[in-house]
Amino acid sequence: MGLLTLLGIAVGLGMDAFAVAIATGSRLERLTFRPTFRLSFHFGLFQFLMPIIGWYGGSRIEHLIRDYDHWIAFGLLLFIGINMIRESLSKDDDSAPLKDPTRKWTLILLSIATSIDALAVGLSMALLNVDILWASVIIGVVASGMTIVGMVFGRRLGIKFGKKMGFVGAAVLIFIGAKILVEHTMM
Repeated sequence: MGLLTLLGIAVGLGMDAFAVAIATGSRLERLTFRPTFRLSFHFGLFQFLMPIIGWYGGSRIEHLIRDYDHWIAFGLLLFIGINMIRESLSKDDDSAPLKDPTRKWTLILLSIATSIDALAVGLSMALLNVDILWASVIIGVVASGMTIVGMVFGRRLGIKFGKKMGFVGAAVLIFIGAKILVEHTMM
């Protein structure tokens, strides 16, 4: 597999991370190094690990999760999205900071939900005899970089539109989950 093809796959896999990073950046009171690092590190790490797991697991694991991996991703994104909508519609002061989604279980759930497709990519790469370590490094680095860019862009939107961006961000997460669900059920 050529480098250009691998970069294309990495960008495709990183699009969900990018969209979630925009939604996350828009929710933060201030965009500082710590939340940016946490989100970009975790998204990059999970995007790096999932293809390796898929590659090593091969057909043994794939048949166990193939029928419901899209439901897992959809459920995680829907759960987080509903919580974000509830928080953005609350009657609290509009200038009050929202909960930081780059912490604790929300961070882990977002990392899993945005990287679950990389598991299938790893399986495909096993069938094509691709050097999985090299491919996974590229996928992880691209996802991490796209996350940083998404956080910066999202923060600018958050500054302009305030707490109501939480609703938009939630809608984006739910849309991504629905897109994953529709893509997998149409196959």
